[in-house]
Amino acid sequence: MTRKEAAFIRQARVGILATVDEHGQPLNVPFCFAFDGACLYSPIDEKPKAAGPRELKRIRNIRANPRVSVVVQRYDDEDWSRLAHIIIHGEARILTDGDTHGKAVRLLRRKYSQYRTMALDQRPVIQIRVVRCIRWGRV
Repeated sequence: MTRKEAAFIRQARVGILATVDEHGQPLNVPFCFAFDGACLYSPIDEKPKAAGPRELKRIRNIRANPRVSVVVQRYDDEDWSRLAHIIIHGEARILTDGDTHGKAVRLLRRKYSQYRTMALDQRPVIQIRVVRCIRWGRV
């Protein structure tokens, strides 16, 4: 990954996370994340959800199949010369405690002020280790 690609990923505020269940059924969800240069971290935060933090479909999918894909993009309705995206293929796991979980929480709170008052330290965090990046456009 180049420095420009890493910077593009780091500055993005939201991405799309794709997971697949044990039957091959895909699921795409928008997600917030922080990036440390090797891994993305996304919390199961306190926004309203259809299920408890450990029962969410994306969590169940990752447990069944840790291979995931993420799209981070820049889209401009009017100036298509600025369009760009990076597709990240990665290996995901669920963190519930430990040093890496703590690091993820600190990165997420630094990036998103909304997370500073949420109990992220008591909730699962998805860690995605970047395996491959595919870039399109000028990042």
